[in-house]
Amino acid sequence: MSRLRAFVTAVLALGWFAAGAVAEAQVSPSPAEVAGYGGLHAAAWSGDVAEIRRLAATGADLNATEGAGRTPLHVATFASQDAAVRVLAELGADTNRLEHGLYDIITIAAVADDPEMVKLATSVGGNAANITSIYDGTALIAAAHLGHVEVVSALIEAKAPLDHINNLGWTALMESVVLGDGGPRHVATARALVEAGADTTITDRQGRTPLDHARQRGYAEMTALLEQAQRR
Repeated sequence: MSRLRAFVTAVLALGWFAAGAVAEAQVSPSPAEVAGYGGLHAAAWSGDVAEIRRLAATGADLNATEGAGRTPLHVATFASQDAAVRVLAELGADTNRLEHGLYDIITIAAVADDPEMVKLATSVGGNAANITSIYDGTALIAAAHLGHVEVVSALIEAKAPLDHINNLGWTALMESVVLGDGGPRHVATARALVEAGADTTITDRQGRTPLDHARQRGYAEMTALLEQAQRR
């Protein structure tokens, strides 16, 4: 068992739900890794579409991976190289492949708060319902956790599953409360989820609803939103 997965297991066993207890595990390429890139990975990082096309024409593997399991498409997404993402997908790169951290291109873009990349990733074949991360979550859950409301709206539009429950026992709505700060971004995120039809009655493993958590934390605006939703 990896140290990170062991940590998650401990979190579940202890019921430790503080906002800082579960950190995003996504790791972008380091400067050293980027410096070592060649071929399609280097072209993807720099957004060199002509070189991507040239290398693909010579038979370069579009889904080749580097040490962290990142394909050129993952690398282009981390680098926010829209044109490179588009051409790699057009040439046949796997738009739903997971790197070693179990992230796909949609979740990479979601965590980076890059709504335009999220829209692009879904338009070229990425599936917003993919199960990603060691938490068996989704891009929507990751975005809700971080209060990335524009990304949440884009994923809702892409038909991401609203009520998927990850291995912590939480939905996107639950994470917007439990791992949020009760501020404007997380309130707007919760509102977008509620208005899209997210189930406000799904409880955590202790039987508590998002509303229960909002009240416990003294999140007045979040509480009012969820109380109104439950009266409908």
